[in-house]
Amino acid sequence: MAANSSVADNVKALTFDVFGTVVDWRASIIREGQLLAANKGYDVDWAEFADRWRSGYGPAMNKVRTGELPWMKIDDLHRMILDDLVIEYGLEGMTAKELDDFNRAWHRLSPWPDTVAGLNRLKTKYVITTLSNGNVSLLTNMAKNAGMPWDAILSAELSGHYKPDPEAYLKAADLLSLAPEQVMMVAAHPGDLRGAARAGLRTAYVIRPLERGPGRPVNRNPDGEFDYTADSFLDLAKQLGA
Repeated sequence: MAANSSVADNVKALTFDVFGTVVDWRASIIREGQLLAANKGYDVDWAEFADRWRSGYGPAMNKVRTGELPWMKIDDLHRMILDDLVIEYGLEGMTAKELDDFNRAWHRLSPWPDTVAGLNRLKTKYVITTLSNGNVSLLTNMAKNAGMPWDAILSAELSGHYKPDPEAYLKAADLLSLAPEQVMMVAAHPGDLRGAARAGLRTAYVIRPLERGPGRPVNRNPDGEFDYTADSFLDLAKQLGA
């Protein structure tokens, strides 16, 4: 589904959600857990563990929003969730170094097969940057690890607000010295895109049907809610004329 070409021509920068949109967090965390189990002898359903680790993220951010917790980097929220899961799943005998390294699995997430090639295509026409709730150091390490060609690393951390708070999107536009409508948010999550649209950004929905594992229902933007809908970054690049 292509939008009016004037939208693509007016947009100067693309900001990307990262977890699930750019990288396959679930398969990456499962693999990291399997490696840990091979070394430590744990018997764990790592798919369930990965889903539980990820599902703790939203409630943890809401505790920050409501003032129950102070502002925290996502690294620290991930560690807080992990510490509870270590007890729940009986991951006994992990050293402090092993715990720190496992928490940094989120710095080592693998990209989807189309990610790097698609970003390189999109980069020929637009400034491309992250706009994730992940902290700057996490996103920087992830990009370095996976060879992602970002022009800049932007994070909700820079606004002191997590997405989908409007401040996160508006801060990114401001840092890029662009009006909100000159920035397009690219994400696999409708809620993120709705937050961006409320803040005045353009939107591109990239469908990642395996983000939460096989067999999940897929929302294909049937109501035309977003400016673009694509099946990959390469598909999006083609639609945008990059």
